[in-house]
Amino acid sequence: MSETVTVAKKAGVNNSLANTASTKVNSQVLEVRDVGKTFVVPGKGGRRKLRALDGIDLDLRRGETLGLVGESGCGKSTLARTLMMLERPDAGTVRWDGTDPYRLKGKDLLALRRKVQMVFQDPYASLNNRMTAAEIIGEPWRTHKDLYPRKRDRAARVRELLHLVGLRPSDEHRSPQEFSGGQRQRLGIARALALNPEVIICDEPVSALDLSVQAQVLNLLNELQQELDISYIFISHDLSVVRHVADRVAVMYLGRIVETGSTEAVFDHPAHPYTEALMSAAPTLDPATRRKRILLSGEVPSPLNPPSGCRFRTRCAHATDICATAVPPVATDRHEIGHMTECFHPRGRVTLGMPAAAS
Repeated sequence: MSETVTVAKKAGVNNSLANTASTKVNSQVLEVRDVGKTFVVPGKGGRRKLRALDGIDLDLRRGETLGLVGESGCGKSTLARTLMMLERPDAGTVRWDGTDPYRLKGKDLLALRRKVQMVFQDPYASLNNRMTAAEIIGEPWRTHKDLYPRKRDRAARVRELLHLVGLRPSDEHRSPQEFSGGQRQRLGIARALALNPEVIICDEPVSALDLSVQAQVLNLLNELQQELDISYIFISHDLSVVRHVADRVAVMYLGRIVETGSTEAVFDHPAHPYTEALMSAAPTLDPATRRKRILLSGEVPSPLNPPSGCRFRTRCAHATDICATAVPPVATDRHEIGHMTECFHPRGRVTLGMPAAAS
C-alpha cells in the first residue's frame, strides 16, 4: 500500500502535543473519559454480559486524523457507534466541544448530530440503489430542514458537493449501481459532508476497494481535510494505510485502549507488547525498517470472559504474576509527550507512572 498512496501529512501535526494549547490544531473537539459499554448476550447457560468497551480514554483535536487500530472484535465499531450517539455508554463521559450529547434532547441534540458524520466500510451496502445521487446526498436535509430550506439551494449544494469529491455535477441523476466502487465511496463521502460536519468517523472506508482506488479515496480525504479543516477518526486494519493518513494512533485490544501516541512514536517505538506484535506483522519494502516477526500464541480471549488484570497477558511473552492480579499502570515515553501505554512491562523508552483506572 505504501508505494501507491501519495497522501501527505500535515506539517507539524504529528508533534501537536508538544505545541502550545492555543494553536488551532490543539483545540479539543472530542474528549472521551473512562467510557464503558456492556451488552447482554443470550445463550444456553442464560443471559451473559459482554463488556465491549471498558474504560476507554480518547482525545481528538481539531483538524487532525486519529487512527484506531486493533483486531476484529476488539470494540472499534462499538466505539464508533457510541461516538455517533447510536449507542449509549454505561459509564464514563463523551464530550463533543465540551458538550455531553447524552444530556441533550430535541433541537439541541439534532444540532450536535450535524457535527459528527460517518463514512461506512462497504460502499455497495451503504447506498440505496433506488435513489439517485442527488437524493442520497440531500437525504440528511430532510431532517435538518433549516440548513438549505430552498429547493434551488439544495440542488446547487448537491452539484457543489459532487464536484468537491471528484464527481461530475451531471452525475446527480445517476443511481449507485451506475458508479464504480471508488465513485460510490466518493458519493458516500459527499453525503457525509452534506451537513458541514466538524468530525467524520471513517469505519474501514477503503477496505472494500482496489489498491489504486484506495489511494484515490485516501488522497481525497486528505484534500478535504486541508480545505475544510475536518477531523477524522480513521478505523482500519491496514497499518500501512494508518501510517500514511494518521497524525496520532490509538491501539485497541479487547475493549481497552492499550497505547496512544503520535504515528511515528507508535510505529517506530511501540511500547505495548501487543502493539509491538502488530507492527512486526506490517509489510514493508525497506529492509532497514523490517522487524523480526513476533508470533502471538493462543486465541483472542472472549469478551464474555476476559482475563483478569491485563487483558493481553494470556498471549504475552513478557507476562508475570502481577499481570493477572491488577490493571496495568500507565507508562509514558521519556522522549515524546503524549505517547502512553498500559503495561507492567513496557517496551523501549517508556517508564511506569500512575495506575490506570480500574476495570
